[in-house]
Amino acid sequence: MPGPRPDPDAEAMTGSALPRRDVPAAFDHTAPAYDRLVGLNPGYHAHLRQAAGALAEAGPRILDAGCGTGASTRAIVEAVPGSRVVAVDGSAGMLQVARGKAWPAGVEFVHSRIEDLAAAGVAGPFDAVFAAYLVRNLPDPDSALVALRDLLRPGGLLVVHDYSLRRHPVPRLLWHAVCWSVIIPAGRLVAGDAALYRYLWRSVRRFDDPAAFLARLRRAGFTGARCEPVEGWQRGIVHTFRARRP
Repeated sequence: MPGPRPDPDAEAMTGSALPRRDVPAAFDHTAPAYDRLVGLNPGYHAHLRQAAGALAEAGPRILDAGCGTGASTRAIVEAVPGSRVVAVDGSAGMLQVARGKAWPAGVEFVHSRIEDLAAAGVAGPFDAVFAAYLVRNLPDPDSALVALRDLLRPGGLLVVHDYSLRRHPVPRLLWHAVCWSVIIPAGRLVAGDAALYRYLWRSVRRFDDPAAFLARLRRAGFTGARCEPVEGWQRGIVHTFRARRP
């Protein structure tokens, strides 16, 4: 299996970068294989369940922003029995996979970009918003966070679970090595195209570190923002952030 590439910035200079506007279409393409690919990641589902556990203290009406194939939705309904979940995603292909699974009453799926929720009929107030692996992919994270804040009731809870590399050489080098030796080759083998996984490698490297994302949450008007690491190989790479609407 190929080892990590020696130059972390080489891919950014090849001209093969996946434009952010094309990310939903790339998710459409890889949707049938997506669950198999994330299933290869040790701790992926356990970390989602851990992050969703905070929602139990918020209330039953929850927005799952960027639900994908429904892994985050499943984590919500397990953490908050009887919850009423509106699960939204901008990829029709990912939603098709999610809708094909068995769900309890009270789960609704909506095809919409986060920027277009009002036009899609998604309206607050929600007791909580869960955004797993979403914010890093948005063209305007600041505006999106303000929009999500406004969908919350006063005191409502936002939980963001995402890649946010700690500014330390070890997690950054580990992320680079795992991407180029495991994630990108597996994406090419299972999905037939590694473009989305090269984008994943690049987007994580360019996204906020934990301190910067906490500052971004505060600028968006949230209070009580805090960060929790995950355990396992993704420690220092994936974090869960909590904050509230005033």
